[in-house]
Amino acid sequence: MASPASPSQEAELTDPWVALKPGTDPAEQARELRRAHEDFTAAGTVTRPVRPVVADSWRRSARARVSPEGTGAAVELTDGDLGVYRAEHPLARVMPLFRELVGSFAADGEHLLAVCDAQGRLLWVEGHAVTRRRAGRMNFVPGARWAESAMGTNAPGTAVAVDRPVQVFAAEHFMRRVQPWTCAAAPVHDPRTGRLIGAVDITGGDGLAHPHSLAFVQAVARAAESQLALLTPPVCTGDTVELAALGRDEALLLTGGRKVRLSRRHSEIVVLLARHPEGLTGDELLYALYEDESVPQVTLRAEMARLRRVLGAELLRSRPYRLAAPVECDVDTVERRLGAGAVTAAAAAYAGPLLPQSQAPALVRLRRRLADQLRTALVDRNDPDLLADWAHAPWGEDDLVVWRALASLRPTAPVLARLRELDAELAAAEPVGRAGQGRL
Repeated sequence: MASPASPSQEAELTDPWVALKPGTDPAEQARELRRAHEDFTAAGTVTRPVRPVVADSWRRSARARVSPEGTGAAVELTDGDLGVYRAEHPLARVMPLFRELVGSFAADGEHLLAVCDAQGRLLWVEGHAVTRRRAGRMNFVPGARWAESAMGTNAPGTAVAVDRPVQVFAAEHFMRRVQPWTCAAAPVHDPRTGRLIGAVDITGGDGLAHPHSLAFVQAVARAAESQLALLTPPVCTGDTVELAALGRDEALLLTGGRKVRLSRRHSEIVVLLARHPEGLTGDELLYALYEDESVPQVTLRAEMARLRRVLGAELLRSRPYRLAAPVECDVDTVERRLGAGAVTAAAAAYAGPLLPQSQAPALVRLRRRLADQLRTALVDRNDPDLLADWAHAPWGEDDLVVWRALASLRPTAPVLARLRELDAELAAAEPVGRAGQGRL
């Protein structure tokens, strides 16, 4: 007969991502956690035994200025915005699997099935009707942001923050309003790239405070990844062309199963032709591409001949110059989402300025127009997280308009310091600008 495990051995055998050790009384553990949480919120330090994963999460939540007294999550995606984003999200392809594996379990146990994206935004929340109504009072609803940085410690938000399966029980939740709940979540990755794409979560009462709950949701996440690997990925055929030109100087073209990295000049030409499926004459292309109007037609013809060798005569036609297949360009995706009011989805698709180094007049105008439209939409949306994403991106670090909007919503010391720097730079430049204007 094996001898009983010592306390240190028991700790080693217990999964630190599981909320309760075997044999633990949930009610007593909940009381201990409430005392630990009260001590932490009062003193800012962990003074009582708490799982390391929870203690670390509490500290991150405090640094993010999450209030333990918060009332509910902010709903970022609504109506058409949510519908567009969900339809295009890769986890939409495995929702039938999630429902098959978790649906009955959630309904019978009065639990909820929730699926979030990699930013902690809930995309689907399904399950027992009464439980859904209760959860709705704290905005545990589709479209709400449950990122750890917004709502503190919670299973879906913490799972995507640390990229690990995790169970959160009772007062381990950072917000007091969430502490009556127990949840277990596991991240889901793109099986081809390994990139985190979201998490699947089970939320309910104390009945979920069992190691089997975490093991179950881990198995569901693995099944989803296997299903994604089996599903046939979209393949570009001769009838479809995909073009990625945002945030890169050399555009990437996917056609006929090939990936083609275009030169800078060829990138400019293909973007322009993608914007004009009816075609462009040689004179129109010259006007769009070159600041110097004296560039001869022979220069363009030579460039087009080289591009035809890269793309193939079956794709690049002439008289007028045009692409022989419809093109899905990332610029069009951002514009389409903005037009539909799907601001969050548009921001997610914006990988950076269009061909940043291009000086082609038509592309400079398009680059500025797209950035201005998205910036305006972000400022109007008044969402500090979206503004922060833009401000801290390489293209937004000097964007005074966005930094001012962010400072009005999130006046943290780093944000205010950066705003002062930008204001000082603007003030220093203004006399030069006025002097220059006087000489005109």
